[in-house]
Amino acid sequence: MAQSVLILGSNGKFGSNALEAFRQAGWQVHSFKRGRDDLASAMRGMDVVVAGWNPPGYHLWTEALLDQHRQVAETAAREGVTVILPGNVYVYGPDAPSPWRPDTPHLADNPLGLYRKRLEAIYRDSGAQVIILRMGDFFDGKTKGNWFESYIAAKAAKGVIAYPGDPNAPHAWAYLPDAARAAVALAEKRAQLSRFEDVPFAGYTLTGNELGAAISRALGRKVRVKPFAWWPFYLLKPFMPMLKGVMEMRYLWSLPQRLDGARLAEIVPEFEPIPVEKALSETFARMG
Repeated sequence: MAQSVLILGSNGKFGSNALEAFRQAGWQVHSFKRGRDDLASAMRGMDVVVAGWNPPGYHLWTEALLDQHRQVAETAAREGVTVILPGNVYVYGPDAPSPWRPDTPHLADNPLGLYRKRLEAIYRDSGAQVIILRMGDFFDGKTKGNWFESYIAAKAAKGVIAYPGDPNAPHAWAYLPDAARAAVALAEKRAQLSRFEDVPFAGYTLTGNELGAAISRALGRKVRVKPFAWWPFYLLKPFMPMLKGVMEMRYLWSLPQRLDGARLAEIVPEFEPIPVEKALSETFARMG
């Protein structure tokens, strides 16, 4: 009998990729529809729920969203459903030692970092089995308003990428279809796992210059790396609330970082990541 998964946020960045990955793996996939479905009823009988609710702007990270995740966690605990939570690196802050592992301390003290720490604490304290798949910045070629597609690589076809930080600092990247495959693999191994698992997804660790070189290979043409122009964001910040969060997290683009994939390799040794050039080629094909 096929296993069942409920995707929350199936139109979002991670959720849309998770929906496709679980479907390709033979799961019965259910997409939660806001305004139509009742969460408790939708989760009843599920094996796994992907908690992919994440609004498109930092200004929408609110207490109401935390309450929604609290409801997910409490319902999952009551129904015996395993939660897959897409995580990010905001919790570490600039002082946590890299590479970032499951036991790396969460030292963030900025507003968005503290918010993510609160969100994860809701799941950790809920009593449900929770697997955090922790990713760096991501790309997939179909995401709107994302750093890679909308800013960094928007003009790659013209031979240039705009990098928003130190081009010599290593940066963590995740190809979302690849990360979604990892989520499926973790879900299928959930019976072997602890009640709360923090699983970093190594993805690709690339400096800005290395990213430019990988894009050059993927496109078959030379791509130049130039600095991203931040000054329009400063001008627009008073009029666009989400830019406050964008500026708050700017430090990550120059902070040397790497996610340690040892825990994922321990749980799912058969998982093989897609080579970065193939991931980028697929991404640019979707971007057109």
